[in-house]
Amino acid sequence: MSSFKGVNLFGSGPHRFTVGREGRRVVTYAALTGDPSVPGSFASGDHELRVTVTGRLTAASEAALWSQRDAITAQAASASGPGTLADGKGRTWTDMKLLTFTPAGPIDRGRVLSLAYTAEFGPTD
Repeated sequence: MSSFKGVNLFGSGPHRFTVGREGRRVVTYAALTGDPSVPGSFASGDHELRVTVTGRLTAASEAALWSQRDAITAQAASASGPGTLADGKGRTWTDMKLLTFTPAGPIDRGRVLSLAYTAEFGPTD
């Protein structure tokens, strides 16, 4: 089971974890100066870790779907502290914060209600 701070926020429907770009950040002098003729580049530290969860929340009622959504967005509040993010397949990231939660369109209505979303996590430092 995937979780954030030990809570199964995304398990009501299908979801997947994606780790963003990793490694050294390279900046070209051309990008800094705005002049494409300036040659060269330099390392500017490491890329900051980003873990993205995409999926669908599902529920039998609109109230239950909103309850799930509210539980997730409460974790995105600035007062909410960091926690461990687990993908349910053995990979964990500690000291993470939910940075953004973005619903991806309207609520779909069928046998169950569902809402597509993207949630982005990053380190707390």
